Amino acid sequence: MPILSQEPSLFPETLLEDEAIWELTGRRWWALYTRARQEKAISRALLARQVPFYLPLVKKTSNIRGRHVTSHIPLFPGYVFLYGSNEERVFSLTTNRISRILAIENADTFWHDLQQVHQLISSNAPLTVESRLMSGNRVRVTSGPLTGIEGTVLTRRGANRLLVSVDFLQQGASVEIDDFSLEPLD
Repeated sequence: MPILSQEPSLFPETLLEDEAIWELTGRRWWALYTRARQEKAISRALLARQVPFYLPLVKKTSNIRGRHVTSHIPLFPGYVFLYGSNEERVFSLTTNRISRILAIENADTFWHDLQQVHQLISSNAPLTVESRLMSGNRVRVTSGPLTGIEGTVLTRRGANRLLVSVDFLQQGASVEIDDFSLEPLD
């Protein structure tokens, strides 16, 4: 039983798929660091103003008083990613839900990282949040629903995991994966 239905986490729907969005003048990527537990509220405000944003949400099922409750929580707590103009950035500040705003300097790499995180979430595989990334072997997935995703191989509890990272945040998400579906990157 869900507490609330899933809210939009991406606007427009093609923000991470269509490179044509990059041709909008005066827009750039910003990482909005929100006040505690304000990620969905700021995304609602941005959606109401038709401002492009991405809030990576993952499904979480909890057992509360014997009942299974499903909710959607931010993959990166405290962060909403805004693709907007300076005026839209200022609007986000007027909501009083933002602690600080970080400008993204390498937009191409950041956009690619967000694309991969979005594809990982869309696969509906169980994810684990990874912080303070370590270096490992870089690989590309060659088969299955994650084909084309590049990441780093980690070993946890004897199982191989594919780590997809957002380098700007020094965080990422990992999913368990079979090594036969991976090819090394040189």
